Amino acid sequence: MTLAPAPRAARSSAELIDAEAPVLAHNYHPLPVVVASAEGAWVEDVEGRRYLDLLAGYSALNFGHRHPVLVEAAHRQLDRLTLTSRAFHHDRLAGFAEGLAALTGLDMVLPMNTGAEAVESGVKVARKWAYDVKGVPGDRATIVVAAGNFHGRTTTIVSFSTDETARAGFGPFTPGFRVVPYNDLAALEEAVDGTTAAVLLEPIQGEAGVVIPDDGYLAGVRELTRRAGCLFVADEIQSGLGRTGRTLAVDHEGVVPDVVLLGKALGGGIVPVSAVVARREVLEVLHPGEHGSTFGGNPLAAAVGSAVVELLETGEFQRRATELGAVLRDGLDALVGKGVVAFRARGLWAGVDVDPAIGTGREIGERLLREGVLVKDTHGSTIRIAPPLTITAEELQEALGALEKVLASGA
Repeated sequence: MTLAPAPRAARSSAELIDAEAPVLAHNYHPLPVVVASAEGAWVEDVEGRRYLDLLAGYSALNFGHRHPVLVEAAHRQLDRLTLTSRAFHHDRLAGFAEGLAALTGLDMVLPMNTGAEAVESGVKVARKWAYDVKGVPGDRATIVVAAGNFHGRTTTIVSFSTDETARAGFGPFTPGFRVVPYNDLAALEEAVDGTTAAVLLEPIQGEAGVVIPDDGYLAGVRELTRRAGCLFVADEIQSGLGRTGRTLAVDHEGVVPDVVLLGKALGGGIVPVSAVVARREVLEVLHPGEHGSTFGGNPLAAAVGSAVVELLETGEFQRRATELGAVLRDGLDALVGKGVVAFRARGLWAGVDVDPAIGTGREIGERLLREGVLVKDTHGSTIRIAPPLTITAEELQEALGALEKVLASGA
């Protein structure tokens, strides 16, 4: 694929990186590449070097960079209407909500912007449901979460994180959460009681290194929450919308949660779009003035989100993730014992544990960068692989070849 030539920057990559340091908050540690243009699975830096993108914006780019259907939907809407706020109705919102509810098998949609905003909204809705429907005494609702979780970085969300990097220096923390080990139904059952509003889980833990629970765990969570009379809230912000080979990761076990949190890929890599999608009984606890968002569900977001839903309705991207996921697993399996200690994969998503003697995840990412492949490290010597679902088998093999070369070269 040939990228449209990017306008040459007045400054080099090194100069642009140096220019960021005094004016940008240092809340990220990006790899030393300055992207200027992109298309499909490829990006190009300001000097014209091309790279295969195996991060896909943490799954925000499931459909690749600048998917033509999504870009066209955005262009059409930009020429008509971009923002009204929810003070008024607009002509794109009903279709977006109807399509997204049908896609997920649920009833109602609360549109928001970012993934963290969807999680915060889900927490509020679960608590309101606990008081209004379940009858939990005021201010006593609890939510059970899993160790190793990543749901965002707001103050409430880091209150129930077990990652000290995300927590240290940001207290005091919001009460009302109980943390149990992931993939442990017995521990979950022990933590749930009459005050429990919801169990909030990632069906696959992304930031933790693509940690996949045992078969039957999600079905067990669904049954446990049903018996306990509390909600099952599935955070599908990274795992959903085709990434694992199904529309949602919970679909692998035929589970329908009470609430699904979506984001990232819902905006098609063009605009931030997120949503709380839930059973009618749950979202009907919200009344005017109790929750809102100026930009949530705006016309541009709804237009792009509707186009994303239409792409997923075809099943093409779920099939691609399944078929190319087999290529990814086979390629990684061949590297076990050759620098790869272990890996976990579902669909086009993998967490790869590299022999620490070869390097940290960050160091592996830097070496792959020099080979024209972009990945992101997570904890220790683990890297995440999550290419756009539009990547070809040949491109994926090229990336796996680069990983093999980097591992073989050692330190």
